[in-house]
Amino acid sequence: MESAKLELKNTIHLPKTGFSMKANLAQLEPKLLAQWQETGLYQRIRDARQGRPSYILHDGPPYANGNIHLGHALNKLLKDFIVKMKTMQGFDSPYVPGWDCHGLPIEIQVDNQLGAKKAAMTAAQIRGACRKYAEKYVDLQRKDFIRLGILGRWQDPYLTLSASYEAVIAQAFVEFLDQGYVYKGLKPVNWCIHDRTALAEAEIEYENHSSPSIWVRFALTSAPEKIDPELAGQRVYGLIWTTTPWTIPANMAICYHPKYTYVAVETGGDVYIVAKDLLAATAEACGWEFATELASFPGERLNGTIFRHPFIERDSRGILGDHVTLEQGTGAVHTAPGHGQEDYVIGQANGIATYCPVDAAGRFFQAEGADGQLPEVLLGKTVWDGNQIVIDILKDRGALSATRTIDHSYPHCWRCHNPTIFRATEQWFIGLDHKDLRARALAAIKTVKWKPEWGEERISNMIASRPDWCISRQRVWGVPILIFYCDACNEPVTDRKILERVVEQFREHTADIWYSKSAEELMGSGAVCAKCGGTSFRKENDILDVWFDSGCSHLAVLTDANQLTWPSDMYLEGGDQYRGWFHSSLLVAVGLKNAAPYRASATNGWTLDSEGHALSKSRGSEAVEGIIKKYGAELLRLWTASVDFTEDMRFSDTILDRLVEAYRKLRNTFRYALGNLSDFDPAHDCVPVEQMLDIDRWIMARASDLVVRCRAWYNELEFHKVYRAIYDFAAADLSSIYFDVLKDRLYTGATRGHARRSGQTALYRVHYALVRLIAPLLAFTSEEVWSHTAKPAGAPESVHLALFSDPEELASGLDAAKMADWNALMDAREPVLKALEEARQAKQIGASLEARVRLQSTDLLKRYEADLPALFIVSQVVLEPREGIAVERADGVKCERCWKYSTRVGEDPDYPTVCEYCSAALKEMLG
Repeated sequence: MESAKLELKNTIHLPKTGFSMKANLAQLEPKLLAQWQETGLYQRIRDARQGRPSYILHDGPPYANGNIHLGHALNKLLKDFIVKMKTMQGFDSPYVPGWDCHGLPIEIQVDNQLGAKKAAMTAAQIRGACRKYAEKYVDLQRKDFIRLGILGRWQDPYLTLSASYEAVIAQAFVEFLDQGYVYKGLKPVNWCIHDRTALAEAEIEYENHSSPSIWVRFALTSAPEKIDPELAGQRVYGLIWTTTPWTIPANMAICYHPKYTYVAVETGGDVYIVAKDLLAATAEACGWEFATELASFPGERLNGTIFRHPFIERDSRGILGDHVTLEQGTGAVHTAPGHGQEDYVIGQANGIATYCPVDAAGRFFQAEGADGQLPEVLLGKTVWDGNQIVIDILKDRGALSATRTIDHSYPHCWRCHNPTIFRATEQWFIGLDHKDLRARALAAIKTVKWKPEWGEERISNMIASRPDWCISRQRVWGVPILIFYCDACNEPVTDRKILERVVEQFREHTADIWYSKSAEELMGSGAVCAKCGGTSFRKENDILDVWFDSGCSHLAVLTDANQLTWPSDMYLEGGDQYRGWFHSSLLVAVGLKNAAPYRASATNGWTLDSEGHALSKSRGSEAVEGIIKKYGAELLRLWTASVDFTEDMRFSDTILDRLVEAYRKLRNTFRYALGNLSDFDPAHDCVPVEQMLDIDRWIMARASDLVVRCRAWYNELEFHKVYRAIYDFAAADLSSIYFDVLKDRLYTGATRGHARRSGQTALYRVHYALVRLIAPLLAFTSEEVWSHTAKPAGAPESVHLALFSDPEELASGLDAAKMADWNALMDAREPVLKALEEARQAKQIGASLEARVRLQSTDLLKRYEADLPALFIVSQVVLEPREGIAVERADGVKCERCWKYSTRVGEDPDYPTVCEYCSAALKEMLG
């Protein structure tokens, strides 16, 4: 055949694929989601993994309140990575999403919507409005989560408002009550005076707050000489410091540390007792120019002293406590048991009443329980107004030694963002030390694998130092506390049979029935008070803490009915859940099942903008919506995969631009493979490993190592390392080396020639492993790639039904010596490429195929001399004794087909314009 009659370009194997260079993800993703829905992909995955070992990630329920934000997206995508990864490892790993539907956030929103109408509504009607609101946002958030490519049991999630779940919550309360954990007591709790309810620690946020800081003197009325003889006949005062002047009316004691050294100092004719180490700071604050020390004594001598309240007819006792510190103040702690946890504890130890003259709205009133009456000027005033009123009274009474204003971190309500107070009210509690619940919880923590590791210490410290769990809330939207009171004697009814009868009614009708039926209807006929024999009862008005609700999720969800085993293998939430869901779930589980509800717990950091501000709420929602609309959800998945999720994560346009480029590189890597495998049938065209070219076996060995490393990182949830390793492999090993070297063989080799098929075999196996390896992270792109990939017999229709590649699938058969050789050849390639680029810049050559390279001969290079031109992508390589690398123009004539230079172009009369390599290929292809 004459070459003149042959269109050489028609003999080149150019890439052919329907996998486009442009992703168009915003348009593609909804189509794939519809396909997954139509084909029942999630259920098909469940069916495919039935009977396999299980891995249960239990979903922490977000609030059904508002649109999802970037933090939601990050957390849910991390969970999706884990579930998909475990599924591809062969585990049966179902995902049952859930929502927290009770509580203050929803009730406040409904209050705002109802406005004045709420006053005319019954509790049952208000609950109906809350239920409707929660269900609306469950639907909205579910749609958004599905849009992210997250597979799960979305049509049947768990909802804390469902009848079955509410029954589980109520039953858990009954169990705690029956085992003696639950009690009702007057104790100080975090209280929001705006929302008029107790708050859990997890419902508190600390924000900057400006407070008046005051030094107040209390006159000593007991004999001063009992403290020290030198004080006989002196006018002595105890001096306290506080940042809450409004609590002074509730003062019942002054607490000293028994082992600290205190001094009595005289200034201006009065004597003050101050911790020795804080004397200088106190003197400066109070403006004492001269302070003469009269006596020095240990704090234990102050036990039993009596001081007089500065403006109320009441004594204040001197007591001792180890909680007193020398960090600030005077070493004497103003103690109001009705307004502080430590104050309450030390008050109980000393038999001091828990006195709280502040009502639910934060206003002063004349309360029982302590001597004396509040000044009329305070009555009806809020605690915040009370600060200045108290200061003015103290000033008028000559009891104010100093005052300043300080800015400090102060607790605020997480929902209304108003500052909170500590206020003693009658609440229901779970005793943390009953049946050693605290100790058993601390022991259970040690059985859990924590990521990051510091999580163990963090939650341990919180459990160890926390007070008893206040589980009652003064709201409507939640699960009511299952307690009835006898109208005659006020005795609580705790008969388990009666309470479980109510639980069953919840299971059938939801907890709304508590508000639509009378106590007698709920309890059933024949109920009698065990104490007085009364037959008339009333219901408890409080509801359970929403954290008790969500803390029961493992009881409600990890059940045989759901085919989910208890405990779960993983909990994964934000860092605030050490005092939230991680915390409450642990206490419920240890209390009722004596074990942690999770084998492992992972924590994600916060999402921040480029300036370090939190991306949550509306700003975070806008970010999610904007990215999906512009780029598709895949970019959010890529961002989530690219960051170390245990740290706080930045999100900005600059970061997005980098991710767009990274995505493009990964996409083009798959496109290169698909384009060059269009005529390759893995069932018939694969070359046996032992017959493959060394460089093809080398890339398979590199890919095998990648699979090993990535699968190990997946197990450790190091998704950013998986992403980085895959990206680097695509950019360096494949694009910069292997694809570059392979291109000539793929394009110009004989269609079925051994060398070309060897390269295609390696390319196929690497590609087939890579698409599965990245599938948990890039769910949409991997599915698209999979649909364009020629798969072996028996391969599933969806990549998400497939298993990860085993390293053995990429076994190269290269021994360690050969592998070392090829790694060394890659190192030798770098200086050659640099020299070629310098020659190109100097206009010595154009394309690298115009070059002949001369370089110093080594044993390694001699062994692989025939491979060097292809490895360096030049026409000729000459090995010689002299050192260095020289680039010169290649000998011979340019082949019109492969563009390499050869001195043998024209030798074949049938193809006079091509080289010997192309001539052989053409004869094999065309005969």
